[in-house]
Amino acid sequence: MEAVLERISDGTPAQAGQAVFSAAPLSDDELLDAYSRAVITAAERVSASVLNLEVHHSLDGAQAAERRFPQQARGNGSGFIFTPDGFILTNSHVVHKASRIEVTLTDGRRFQADLVGDDPETDLAVVRIEAANLVPASLGDSQKLRVGQLVIAIGNPYGFQCTVTAGVVSALGRSLRSRSGRLISHVIQTDAALNPGNSGGPLVTSQGQVVGVNTAVILPAQGICFAIAINTAKFVAARLIRDGKIRRSYIGVAGQDVPIQRRVVRLNGLGVESGVLVASVEAQSPAEKAGLLEGDVIVGYDDRPVEGIDSLHQLLTEEKVGVKAFVTVIRRGEKRTFPIVPQESKAGRDE
Repeated sequence: MEAVLERISDGTPAQAGQAVFSAAPLSDDELLDAYSRAVITAAERVSASVLNLEVHHSLDGAQAAERRFPQQARGNGSGFIFTPDGFILTNSHVVHKASRIEVTLTDGRRFQADLVGDDPETDLAVVRIEAANLVPASLGDSQKLRVGQLVIAIGNPYGFQCTVTAGVVSALGRSLRSRSGRLISHVIQTDAALNPGNSGGPLVTSQGQVVGVNTAVILPAQGICFAIAINTAKFVAARLIRDGKIRRSYIGVAGQDVPIQRRVVRLNGLGVESGVLVASVEAQSPAEKAGLLEGDVIVGYDDRPVEGIDSLHQLLTEEKVGVKAFVTVIRRGEKRTFPIVPQESKAGRDE
């Protein structure tokens, strides 16, 4: 976009310090060309880092008979290299419990990959290959994204290598339910088209910086797609590389969000008007040992209010594993408090 020096109204050139610059209007063709160049540049910068994952799962006899398959099932997904020594980010649902993972790079090279670790509760995973001359993608800062910003998705939908789609950031700060039931926060919503096989691929800015890991679409809606924010992925990837898993705490109840009668709220001086109704208590769990019963309504944990399942999940962090806390419940209309010691969640334990 060229800047032009305007003249002062009497027709003489502007003096030093009086120069006024204005943007010359661009034609529609020039605007489209600028948009095209932005997408092309981003795709060229990142495509060499994007790869196809072919994932094999072993089936038991019943599964194999039901699917009319041999003892192996196969799936595909996407991923991208984020370190020069071969660490790859992808989705947990792409590689979870895989018996074999094969990676195909854009230059045609194929490698067998090792699963470093996966976290079903954020739908993120890290795998690694041993290879030379790898091109890592540049990771951006998802906190700097703005609604309406141009973003580009790159992946392998239905096996079509390095497919590029473009759109905008439709919304920020969304929450998305993971397959484990936990809520993933700070999710990016975009209308850059995603399809099966895009899972695990990068969502990038016009500068070619990765700001998200593509993870889900809402069917049959069109243009409602989601990516895990790269700032979340950075944290999870670092923990997976260090420990192979993410530790979280759990107390062993199944529940649902319920409103609390106003009379009960007033009588007990509660700071919330809803809580978690305990539908069942797992045997030998921290909740059972603490004395929680079916029908209790959890309204507080560790001196923090609990309005629902999601707020309880947010309090059950890694730091709470093995640490005594107090859970507050409403039982038959009365507030009661029980000491409890959370354990490590099953999703974080070795299976």
